[in-house]
Amino acid sequence: MENEIPPVNRVDQIRVELSDLAGQRIRVRANMGRSRIVERVGTLAQVHPSLFVVEVEERRGRRARQSYQYVDVLTGTVELYDVNTGERLLNFFVEE
Repeated sequence: MENEIPPVNRVDQIRVELSDLAGQRIRVRANMGRSRIVERVGTLAQVHPSLFVVEVEERRGRRARQSYQYVDVLTGTVELYDVNTGERLLNFFVEE
């Protein structure tokens, strides 16, 4: 069995695909460590060179901004899902 080495520009691919999704509503599932998993629904507000920002709706009509790194998507720490269908948006995480 031959192992594939992921390309170096995988993070750039994630950034490009997320920039196409800017302004859309997504569901973010983030593993915060110590068995703490946070799920939030929000709008992909901004895409920067090293991170992206999701604007989430908090209680009492307030809005909060949460930022995540592209490397977290690559490692599977952060997973992004479509709000309507529930399917995973980016599938870059490779299990060993």
